[in-house]
Amino acid sequence: MRALRVLFLVVLGALADAPPVWAADCIAFSDAGKYVGSTKCVRGKVVRVEQGNRGVHFVDFCEDFRNCPFTVVVFAGDLRQVGDVRQLAGREIEIHGPIKDYDGRAEIILERLSQLHGDAARIPPLPKEYDVERKGRFSAGTMSHAKTAKSPRKKQPPRMSIEDPSAPLTPTD
Repeated sequence: MRALRVLFLVVLGALADAPPVWAADCIAFSDAGKYVGSTKCVRGKVVRVEQGNRGVHFVDFCEDFRNCPFTVVVFAGDLRQVGDVRQLAGREIEIHGPIKDYDGRAEIILERLSQLHGDAARIPPLPKEYDVERKGRFSAGTMSHAKTAKSPRKKQPPRMSIEDPSAPLTPTD
């Protein structure tokens, strides 16, 4: 009985140190292009998170994103479900999803927080005052409507005095 208990504790300890099952199935971000069209877990260290046009965020795994074989894209409408993806910079992440080809690069579109595994799955929610379209410069409720532009004044012709009809006309302004 004691031997069985020791064996159980050894196995339990080994399982505690083992990586999660989903981590074992992850591929390196550099190999993601080989799996376009399939659903995989991709692992890599995030170099930076950049915001593009209309609030789209790009999670970059290489210093030069143009030559990187893989990227993660988060659209503005998905940020509330995912969280503050800016916190992923410098972290090793695992992301699960369908790998697609876009402009010759493999990508996964991050739509839900559940696609992230491990430490990356614990990113904080997006700040309430963060405005995706304005890159955080304005908070909700404080932005006013744009003011209409004032049209330039039209130049008025000079006024003429008409006191003496026989006098020559001269401008008064």
